[in-house]
Amino acid sequence: MIPRPAFRTVATLLLASFAAGCGNPSSARAGSVAVAPARVAPVAGGEPIPAPPRVLDPLVDELERRTFQWFWDTANPRNGLVPDRWPAPSFSSVAAVGFGLSAYVVGAERGWVTREEARDRVLLTLRFLWNAPQGPSSTEASGYRGFFYHFLDMETGKRWAKDVELSSIDTTLCLSGALVAGRYFNRDDLGEAEIRDLATKLYERVDWRWMQPRPARVAMAWYPEKGFGPADWNGYDESMILYVLALGSPTHPATDGAWEAFCSTYRWAEHEGQNYVNFAPLFGHQFSHAWIDFRGIQDAYMRQKGIDYFENSRRALLAQRAYAIRNPEGYLGYTADVWGLSASDGPADVTRTVDGRVRRFLTYGARGVSSFWSNDDGTITPMATAASLPFAPEVVLPAMKEMKRLHGEHLWGTYGFLDSFNPTFRLTDVPTPLGKVVPDAGWYATNYVGINQGPMVLMIENQRSGLLWRLMKQSPPILAGLRRAGFTGGWLDAAPQP
Repeated sequence: MIPRPAFRTVATLLLASFAAGCGNPSSARAGSVAVAPARVAPVAGGEPIPAPPRVLDPLVDELERRTFQWFWDTANPRNGLVPDRWPAPSFSSVAAVGFGLSAYVVGAERGWVTREEARDRVLLTLRFLWNAPQGPSSTEASGYRGFFYHFLDMETGKRWAKDVELSSIDTTLCLSGALVAGRYFNRDDLGEAEIRDLATKLYERVDWRWMQPRPARVAMAWYPEKGFGPADWNGYDESMILYVLALGSPTHPATDGAWEAFCSTYRWAEHEGQNYVNFAPLFGHQFSHAWIDFRGIQDAYMRQKGIDYFENSRRALLAQRAYAIRNPEGYLGYTADVWGLSASDGPADVTRTVDGRVRRFLTYGARGVSSFWSNDDGTITPMATAASLPFAPEVVLPAMKEMKRLHGEHLWGTYGFLDSFNPTFRLTDVPTPLGKVVPDAGWYATNYVGINQGPMVLMIENQRSGLLWRLMKQSPPILAGLRRAGFTGGWLDAAPQP
């Protein structure tokens, strides 16, 4: 899914030039308060699962609520589609729809909207997705073989442009939201029963084996004009959950050996004092974890290494923080509490000499550092930090507070942190359509991006109550996919067998 196709940057630049801005700043109170544990919906025929109490910093609570509100306010009320970004005019991102479906579950659980309001929003969205046209047409379809196009028209739901791909990973993230909603809405209610039915049908419609033109790996993309794209999903990246869902399908599952093929390209290496499976942008260490609790469960690869994927992600963010402290490129603003590289908006596509160094800046792009590939232009995204809260709260929370303290005037708005900022970029003679340059402070994004808003809501809630993890531990596709991939141990061994 990331980095996105070239058309995405061009289209976004054109759209963003028409609108920019943020909401009213707000300051979080200092200190910590104890909060009551969140409720977790019971499984059918089971007892409610108590959630552990947490000590919650007010900033975390405020960020989670504001970020949830972004999905609630910006989704199309006629079809449930969520924009790729806001306030710039935008197409819909199918992945952002999946994050939105999950966010509505969080909002209902927290009481920010009623259960009935969340039910109705989820039902509206799932009905639209199920009834959206599927077929090989290049212009009149929303998807094909159960998969959806990466970007859809916000009003019609059809493929947004001729170079938009049928996306296996963005479909996966959409399905993840549908499945978690199907687990949450489990009451004896006609609307909730329809949610469960639609979530199951959407998932079981997907033909994973068709999306394996070069088995055993799953292809990234298909185009009606030219067929499958040349790239497959190779480890390690955000597609862990793709392979889990593909292997767990009861209707059109991926072939045997898919997980092993995914793992065969892992790069275990030492980086910034940490030994882990490297992947440069932090979103690759977060997205799958938003729905799957990898604590205490291991596949064959991690059993050999003696850790789990949760620990792997913890080491990845600690390596990024160490890189920021070392700051080998000399970017302004990097410290032990100001760090976080991932896919995000950026200032401009331009190369300039700044502070005596030739620097290449980017607009939208995947930023990150690893032992084998790095891309750093001084642009930090708060999502990379905030969505890592469960992995290492002792370093993430101080970073969240410091970024808001130092940059909140320009970085914090109605829906929490805007997408990104770059203290080094202070050029005033270069157009910056995705943000603005503040004299003596740097460049600041003026949009919220859906696939960066979503992980913050979900991972903060997982840190608070484990809600999404607990629900997906009851999901048959997740259980079947993990077992077929060879995962054992911990909660998975205790989960019911099919």
